[in-house]
Amino acid sequence: MMHLLVITGMSGAGKSQALKRLEDMGYFCVDNLPCEMLNGFALLCQRAQPPVEQVAVGIDSRESIFGHSVLEALDKLSGLGVSYQIIFLDCRNAILERRYNETRRPHPLGADIRAGIEAERNLLSGLRDRADHIIDTSYLRPMELRQMLEQVLHLQGGVFSLEIMSFGYKRGVPFEADIVLDMRFSSNPYYEPALKPLSGQDEAVRAFVLQDENVRLLLDQVEENLRRLIPQFVQQDKRRLMVAFGCTGGRHRSVCAAEELYRRMKGSFQTTIVHRDIAKEAADIRERGG
Repeated sequence: MMHLLVITGMSGAGKSQALKRLEDMGYFCVDNLPCEMLNGFALLCQRAQPPVEQVAVGIDSRESIFGHSVLEALDKLSGLGVSYQIIFLDCRNAILERRYNETRRPHPLGADIRAGIEAERNLLSGLRDRADHIIDTSYLRPMELRQMLEQVLHLQGGVFSLEIMSFGYKRGVPFEADIVLDMRFSSNPYYEPALKPLSGQDEAVRAFVLQDENVRLLLDQVEENLRRLIPQFVQQDKRRLMVAFGCTGGRHRSVCAAEELYRRMKGSFQTTIVHRDIAKEAADIRERGG
């Protein structure tokens, strides 16, 4: 059965890089295919010998000039027996603006870069709302983008995915998070000499963090709310929900909380976990002589 990946998002957020990496992973990739040609393209792939089963298509805001609805075109694919996922690449406005200024390239929606970015956000809002996965590329290196794509593509089954992330506030709140929970109210293992070089994935740090009754209460409440609300999200056709736990560096408390929620939820929903800053903070600790 053919599976189609729609790679979309903000211009300058890395769609071309993503398509190159998907091509390396064995996907047949086409960039800037008008949405009205999607059905015909899908039929070509199905009739090929052998059939092309892994396809990625890049779609951006310039599609709007044709006056067609990308979402309507995608919905028609179900009649052909084609499943699809939407991966939306996002990026902070300031970083997008800086990238355009550094490369001296005009924004595809106009000479005024800032206005073009805002206009594009409005045009792509429907696709972002329907996205199965949103990847914030603001601070990702090319190799990290590949790793994120590989993780997304390894998800199996289901139409709804719960994504859990840990992060450090010193490197910014994740742009793609739907729910952000601040773990800085709890005691910091960083200041315990025996725990400082460890992470929230180690049992000693886990025991230290979870001994706090308020941490356990928070996790109980988060789990209860998610179990109650996720069915409502599904009814509203929301395909993914990201819950992000933050602490100062993104290595101890946030990692522990994310791991604990993942342990509780993975048996009930399609669930993934990402520790955005765990390795970066380990390197910082080493540099500081920790």
